[in-house]
Amino acid sequence: MTPFDYWPTTRVVFGAGTLQQLGEVVEDVSPAMLDRPTRVLLVCDWGVIKAGHHDAALRVLKEKSLQVETFRDFGENPTSEMVDAGTQVASAFQPDVLIGLGGGSSMDCAKGINFVYSCGGSIHDYAGVGKATADMLPLIAVPTTTGTGSETQSFALISDARTHVKMPCGDKRAAARVAILDPILTTTQPERVAALAGIDALSHAIETHVTKRRNAMSITFSKRSFGLLGAAFDRAMKLKPRDELPSDISQVDAHELEMRSQMQSGASLAGMAIEMSMLGAAHATANPLTARFGIAHGQAVATTLPAVIRLNATAHDDWYADLIRQLPREVLGDTISDSAGDTLASLFESWVRAAGLHNTLTELGVPSEAISAMSEDALQQWTGTFNPVGLDSDRVKRIYREIL
Repeated sequence: MTPFDYWPTTRVVFGAGTLQQLGEVVEDVSPAMLDRPTRVLLVCDWGVIKAGHHDAALRVLKEKSLQVETFRDFGENPTSEMVDAGTQVASAFQPDVLIGLGGGSSMDCAKGINFVYSCGGSIHDYAGVGKATADMLPLIAVPTTTGTGSETQSFALISDARTHVKMPCGDKRAAARVAILDPILTTTQPERVAALAGIDALSHAIETHVTKRRNAMSITFSKRSFGLLGAAFDRAMKLKPRDELPSDISQVDAHELEMRSQMQSGASLAGMAIEMSMLGAAHATANPLTARFGIAHGQAVATTLPAVIRLNATAHDDWYADLIRQLPREVLGDTISDSAGDTLASLFESWVRAAGLHNTLTELGVPSEAISAMSEDALQQWTGTFNPVGLDSDRVKRIYREIL
């Protein structure tokens, strides 16, 4: 059995309406040198503000007489320059606690700011694992989308502003002290965001299940995550988003709440699996699509994962069979074949289509001439080193050609 070191650093608070506990949670994570925190830096993007999440969080925090500063000047795939801008705001405000409110971008940006504000230097100094040089401020993660699982892992994914290469910056001290999972907050996800985030979460559950670092704990997280996400995905994609947060929980019917709850908790469990197991070749081959062509991460991994599943199934088909057993028979439909890998790859492709996303590079406007350069980039990706079937230039090129 593979050894593991399970170090749960994040308290998870799940349930409809749990955003109302935010003020109490801030008080609970007070740094040791303070009787109680008084200053909170709230990191959230403009879309989150427009949907009403910012004001909802602000009301709860103000009830505890907390001073709040907001950093909002960042976007999807936060860059090193955005982290620098947020660090300047933090340096001027001197917060006691950070809150990342929104999707993976908000939570990753908050972690990036925490690295630089707490430890100095630039975010480039923390690319890799275990590079923090000091204790960091308490971070509270409040996801409003159902995808990255950033709330339950210690990595921030920050893009170099010049090269656009994604830098994974991980340290146990960067993990959120508390994750508040309130499915009501996901009711404002735009349909495309829900699709990209949902596919991303599914890819995390699938990839973490088959890495070289898989272990008894990560397998538990991966399987339960996949079971929740897979059972809910098709129905969750049919939910209609709201323009703003509902004023009362009773406005969300039981079916919608259950689907959103399954997607949110499944995404969070997948984040726990990443923490224990890491990712694989699908993410390694997806990142060059984002860096070179600006393709959204969820779309990129939606395209690369089926080919990677089929590659890995040549050696580990039984691992994929274990995942498939987590799904009810009606979800599988007519995708079942003799190979578990083929079954899962076909099912995932059907989910991609149901989400309104693309399955091929041609559909994404990526020319075949780019394959050689992308393959070189993919082989430099850290996540690829955890793939259960070793990667080389020929195998990576074969993955890209299969999805052309």
